[in-house]
Amino acid sequence: MASSSPAESPSSVAPSTSIVSAGGSGSLIGRYLNRISRTVQDRLPSLDSPLLAVISDFYQRLLPTRRQRRRRPSLPLPLHFYAAQPSPTTIRVVEDVMECTLCYLHGVQKSLHFWQTRAEGTNARKIYFMIFERGPLAFIDGTYGMLSRLHTGGSPIQHLSHVASSTISHRIAILSSLSHCLANFLAQVYLEVNKYEGILLEDVDKSLPLLLLTINNLFLKLEVSITQIHEICKGERLSSVDENSSFALQFEKIPYTEEQKIQWTNTEIRDATEVIHKNLQRFELYLVGILSTCEKPNKLSIYWLHYTCGAIGLSLCSMWLLRHSSLMGSSDIENWINEAKESAAGFLKDHVEQPLISIRDELFETFRRRHKGVMEAEEVQLTAESLHRMLLAFCEQTKTKGQKMPDDIPDQQLLEMVMARYEKEVMHPLQNLLSGELAGAMLIQIQKLKLDLEIAMLELDQILKANEINFAVLAALPAFVLSLLLLMLVRAWIMQDKGAEGRGRVARRQRRLLLVEVEERLVEFQTCMDQGKAEDAQSMYGLMLYTLDLLYKAVEKHAKETGEWIKLRKNIMDLAKPDLSTERKFAIILRMGRMYESLLPSSRRV
Repeated sequence: MASSSPAESPSSVAPSTSIVSAGGSGSLIGRYLNRISRTVQDRLPSLDSPLLAVISDFYQRLLPTRRQRRRRPSLPLPLHFYAAQPSPTTIRVVEDVMECTLCYLHGVQKSLHFWQTRAEGTNARKIYFMIFERGPLAFIDGTYGMLSRLHTGGSPIQHLSHVASSTISHRIAILSSLSHCLANFLAQVYLEVNKYEGILLEDVDKSLPLLLLTINNLFLKLEVSITQIHEICKGERLSSVDENSSFALQFEKIPYTEEQKIQWTNTEIRDATEVIHKNLQRFELYLVGILSTCEKPNKLSIYWLHYTCGAIGLSLCSMWLLRHSSLMGSSDIENWINEAKESAAGFLKDHVEQPLISIRDELFETFRRRHKGVMEAEEVQLTAESLHRMLLAFCEQTKTKGQKMPDDIPDQQLLEMVMARYEKEVMHPLQNLLSGELAGAMLIQIQKLKLDLEIAMLELDQILKANEINFAVLAALPAFVLSLLLLMLVRAWIMQDKGAEGRGRVARRQRRLLLVEVEERLVEFQTCMDQGKAEDAQSMYGLMLYTLDLLYKAVEKHAKETGEWIKLRKNIMDLAKPDLSTERKFAIILRMGRMYESLLPSSRRV
């Protein structure tokens, strides 16, 4: 693919001794790799083998059945006459054509986005993709090519970067042309069906065959436009395309015309339907052949190196386990399992069972149990009553000279009297200790100190009882954390985003991006119309129909749950109408993004 570099000229082929030795080893490794590659390719069946012929024939027979079995709701045809009743055979054929075109257009768009992303990467990223993300055979071929370039004295990195850029740009060119053709075909089919909607209401028997003739003519136009893509594919050095290049896309033609047939019989309608089915199958096989050369690699090819390393690690781990298993006469695994069981049982008992039992007992039995605590409220009450009587007796003896004081006098007032008398008695401590009231005042103070201590101990006892629940919760905290993590994982698995049809925040954002993409397609369509580019405008209209189909599938389930599906479905169908003004469509898009719950931005993080 690349031209010969100056390093391959005769003037630069005279290597030194060290380079000759390196080249000899590289040539030896290259010969071994080439032999391995040829052996693997010889083991694989050729494209003209009987096995592949049988598989291809089986696949052709399976295509209609598989498509009908996996039929999914998609953007409806603009035929309101058949919206409430089962579709006739002719309408089902048109639906199959629309579904097949949308399906392959979706695959083309995904692959095109993949290759465009690779084209925006650096040269190092492209080289890594060419060697490590296209499968083991591509890895062998890339390694052999690099060693060959080293042997000839060229730059393997520069050559591989050039090959990668050329391959990616060629894939983008093929997919862009294919996307343009499919979008045009999709738009033409939808426009023709929309044109026949009014005629079907007037004369169904005459209009349905005419619709079949129109669809068949669109297939014949597609055959002419897709020849350009076939020529682009033939320009790429790919064996599958070269060997299939003799298979040109040729559609059958319905042997009737509008002028020849005024009234169609059921047999003729069935024959015309079969012709369209055959053309659709040929179209599918042709698309499969083209996409097999330029579609994005599958996950197994991209991550084959990761899977290989994982398989090697799993094999080493299996060998290690086998060495410590009972099959090799070792009891290590049984001992580890028993230790793990004991550790798990101990963890559950210490951090789950016992704390939960303790919490249960504290919550349901603490206030009903009357067990002996550090200090009881009855004892404190007895001490307070005793202190009150002592204060009353002291004050009656010293202040009122035997007169009885009221029983409801506060203790604080009595205590002030006692302290005043105590200050006087302290002036002559020895005399008043023997003959005065100093001893009684000191006993009252001791009783007051005892009451304060009992009140403090009672409060401390209540604090300890209240914190028993906290201690139990703290002991169960690891189990609570593990349970919370498990619930988060289960919730994330249930609420995982499955593209735009999921329930999470990312899926909601993707649905809004689809609405934005519809608006962008509409702007591009109107721009092409203003510039007089009818074919490009038709392609943009087809891409808008494709985006509306994605939006239709993404919001259907959620809109049915919220009860807004009927209105939302009508708005999507209005956006697909070709005779509705662009200003009206912009107003519909603005209302859809504002009003429908399934398209609103998430108000909270889900």
